[in-house]
Amino acid sequence: MKQSILQIHPGDNVWVALQNIPAGTAVSNGGQTVTAIRDVAAKHKITAGNIPKDAPIIMYGVLVGLANEDLPAGELITTGNIRHASGQFSVSGERHAEWTPPDTSPWENRTFMGYHRNDGRVGTGNYWVIIPLVFCENRNVQLLHEMLVKELGYREPSPYESMLQQLLQDFRQGVQPGRSAAAATLTLPTRTFPNIDGIKLLSHTMGCGGTKDDARTLCGLLAGYITHPNVAGATVLSLGCQNAQISILKEEIEKRSPGFDRPVIHLEQQQVGSEKELMTQALQQTFEGLTHANSWQRQPAPLSKLCIGMECGGSDGFSGISANPAVGKVADIVVALGGSVILSEFPELCGVEQELSDRCVTTDMAARYVQLMRDYASRAEAVGSGFDSNPSAGNIRDGLITDAIKSAGAAKKGGSSPVTDVIDYPGWVQHPGLALLCTPGSDVESTTAEVGAGANIVLFTTGLGTPTGNPVTPVVKLSTNSILARKMHDIIDLDTGTIISGEETIDEVAARIMDMVINTASGNYQTKAQVLGQDDFIPWKRGVSL
Repeated sequence: MKQSILQIHPGDNVWVALQNIPAGTAVSNGGQTVTAIRDVAAKHKITAGNIPKDAPIIMYGVLVGLANEDLPAGELITTGNIRHASGQFSVSGERHAEWTPPDTSPWENRTFMGYHRNDGRVGTGNYWVIIPLVFCENRNVQLLHEMLVKELGYREPSPYESMLQQLLQDFRQGVQPGRSAAAATLTLPTRTFPNIDGIKLLSHTMGCGGTKDDARTLCGLLAGYITHPNVAGATVLSLGCQNAQISILKEEIEKRSPGFDRPVIHLEQQQVGSEKELMTQALQQTFEGLTHANSWQRQPAPLSKLCIGMECGGSDGFSGISANPAVGKVADIVVALGGSVILSEFPELCGVEQELSDRCVTTDMAARYVQLMRDYASRAEAVGSGFDSNPSAGNIRDGLITDAIKSAGAAKKGGSSPVTDVIDYPGWVQHPGLALLCTPGSDVESTTAEVGAGANIVLFTTGLGTPTGNPVTPVVKLSTNSILARKMHDIIDLDTGTIISGEETIDEVAARIMDMVINTASGNYQTKAQVLGQDDFIPWKRGVSL
């Protein structure tokens, strides 16, 4: 018989419903039995015993809330009967950086086929990026991008275009639209440059009108993309009078990759003159750059060259017990192999600060992490919000009642290895191991930042379903439950719901994820986000984004 509830940690006083539990049903764990007072939907939580008013709610072994009223055993916890609370944290002088690495023997001799850059990093793709340095150039970069992807074979036909053509044909022939039996046929274009995986547009709404710090931050993020190992070259269009100057961008590029040697085309409209002259130069110089970028070829690379961003979005009550611990195991494997892992979304690390700060390899690093968390929380509180406002309506509906519950599960994505770096946005990974990157909880802003920091693969867990992708880095989407994997199969790459059903262990699912990572990094597997052309790019304008 399938297990109906789960106690995640021995100290927890609430259990997770693994399936729907009707009112009046007795459920047991470790010799303790309670009867559900009301219907408890799968993913939600039921009290394991009597919990007095204002007493702590414990999950994952940490404080995740306080009771608003006396809660009897078998009660469903809701936003009405508990409130957000999280544990205090401080910088401890004692480090807890020891860990037991997982068995990496199945992966030690594995490689992926990547693009070896002269700075020592290895790309999992080979892209050319087109970037506006200010929003005033969005029209010009969009025009340049549309011409190149269409004429060079990168614009794949949409099935909806064929559908519309058929509807038009039916209309003109007097047939009721949608009733024609004609089948749409799609012809895939032939790419002019077979070794270039794509020409990608990084449009945005920034570059001027904000503070000088905003301009510097934007240039830092864009420099992270230009110097990214997945990028072969870039075309940057500037207006000229904006805060985000070409000179600042060049400084940020030099910080990240001294002596950077991949082609970057800078054109400034107020210097060049007419739009026609600007676009003519941009088109000619970009085409020439593409001919050189096409010379890069994939070669074997050790798994230590992987830099994996850990991300979640549309999380549910199963995220912290299926997909997140599975990718956390992958994180430990990659770190043990000498690779890099990025854990971000600081508002979703609320309540686990002490554990993460204790795992930092130095006290100074721990202090930096604690200060970043406190500063972020203070900025949110200053505008009348707070980390407790992070859970979305969908999160709450599917069992993530408080931010601390959500965070305790989200942190599992980082595995158990020591924290070797703490990075403020828009910084970049400079050391192997697990890095904490300060970003919002918003999944697109956070994914954008992780890739800017150097992630050449992103593992993205979701329980509700979100199509998030990235222009230059493959985003592998993992469902926390099998219902989602079946329902939204066009956006899900791998189902971890088999952990919930008991069909697989976390280790077995992690092994499947590792295989998918290697295949994706080698270009042998296109993620669903890549197939759909889901190229999300949203820079974080430093402020309160939860």
